[in-house]
Amino acid sequence: MEKLRVGLAGAGAISQYHLVGWSEMTDAQVVAICDTDEARARAKAQAFSIPKVYTDFRAMIGQEKLDAVDIVTPVGSHAPLTRLAADAGLHVCCQKPLTPTVKEAEELIAYVGDRVRFMVHENYRFRPHYVRVKQWLDGGRVGDILHARMVVRGQSMIEVNGVPPFLLNRQPYLKDFRRLLIFEVLIHNLDALRALLGPLEVVATQVARVNKELAGEDVAVILMRGRGGLGVVLDGSISAPGYGPLPVDRLEIMGSKGTLIYDRDRLYMVGSDKPPEMFDLAKNYQVCFSSAVREFVQGIRSGNPFPTDRLDNLETLKLMESCYVAAGVKF
Repeated sequence: MEKLRVGLAGAGAISQYHLVGWSEMTDAQVVAICDTDEARARAKAQAFSIPKVYTDFRAMIGQEKLDAVDIVTPVGSHAPLTRLAADAGLHVCCQKPLTPTVKEAEELIAYVGDRVRFMVHENYRFRPHYVRVKQWLDGGRVGDILHARMVVRGQSMIEVNGVPPFLLNRQPYLKDFRRLLIFEVLIHNLDALRALLGPLEVVATQVARVNKELAGEDVAVILMRGRGGLGVVLDGSISAPGYGPLPVDRLEIMGSKGTLIYDRDRLYMVGSDKPPEMFDLAKNYQVCFSSAVREFVQGIRSGNPFPTDRLDNLETLKLMESCYVAAGVKF
């Protein structure tokens, strides 16, 4: 079996995790990398033994014999690069958020159609702790789900002891995002909640801003409703003093038979004598990227649907956008 030949667009901070994931694949290989910053692209190419470097995406897909592309660029470039790839007959894996708005996503999905396979790299549902939560729920450990609450906390957007905000240091363009926390961070949690609980709709949203230098929100509380009147709350802040630079989660799911809690790195049933299952968050940060890459390759090979196919991800985008509509945020 010949290896899948992949071109990667974007050599920024997040590309490191994509490239590690691709390096773990035995039946796929990144053979070219493209970035407008040639030095940055060459550094990644050297680190991961990628033979070809480009500064122009169109040139890369025109000159290389590729099967697929992995798009790891800022959100504003996702649609035009995906269109070019689809026109060239290349399968597409594109970082989240797919596009700035649902309307643009719908237009892009319609344009691509079924000409190529099209997956969104929304990887949060692949985190080992949420894979395990899903197994517990499917196994009936909580019974009928009655209520769920997810709390997300990090100090990603505030200066601590003279150290610049973590996310702004890594992705400085986020400072100017008018839609920030929900659009860039909590979209992961919304997708994970959809994967765990089924379809959701937004009832109300409240947003706030702790770091006044930001254009968008860094605090949000979202009330949602699921099947059978299920109540779901997502409560997030990325300007929470005392927490680490990467946001951590606490999820409580109450059911007719029991209550499940996932808290930072442990998963357990309330009142159970069994010790909690523990998770290595640092290790698992890479695992979810690698899992998404693996799902993309396996989907292409098998023809089976991607877990985060563009149509599934469109529902996450609609949920995200509904949060801002409920909060009265214009875009």
